[in-house]
Amino acid sequence: MDDDLVKIDDIDRKIIDLLNEDGRMSYRNISRILDVSVGTVHNRVEKLVKKGVIKKFVPVIDHSKLGYKLTAIIGVKVKGGVLRNWETRTAYHKNVLAVYDVTGEFDAILIGKFKDTGELDSFIKGLLSEGDVQRTYTQTVLNIVKEDMTSTKMIGD
Repeated sequence: MDDDLVKIDDIDRKIIDLLNEDGRMSYRNISRILDVSVGTVHNRVEKLVKKGVIKKFVPVIDHSKLGYKLTAIIGVKVKGGVLRNWETRTAYHKNVLAVYDVTGEFDAILIGKFKDTGELDSFIKGLLSEGDVQRTYTQTVLNIVKEDMTSTKMIGD
């Protein structure tokens, strides 16, 4: 598993941080900020993409601006032997942002965004009507204190 680890240095980390701040920032602007050549920035970004450190370049969407103001964390208990198939199907539901295999009382945790409690209720009832789902446990998020899937802060020196 450690064979898949990619070593990055301070320049790589700073490039990632700048792209996290503004994914449309030009290589020329990054090179000026970091005092390195444009070619260096280009090569570093290409390496980070090729190695899978940067998976893709996408906008970060504020779902609440689109009417999805309710975030729910949903634990799901699934019948034995069908978890992987169930997760694959469920991952494509429009409200589901994340699906995690977990240890403990539940088999999977879903993170979803919903317009209101009615939409959440309909989603949960839909889950419970599936033959593979044994039970669910839902928590609604009151306040989002931190939600940052782009952080590089955990990357050590």
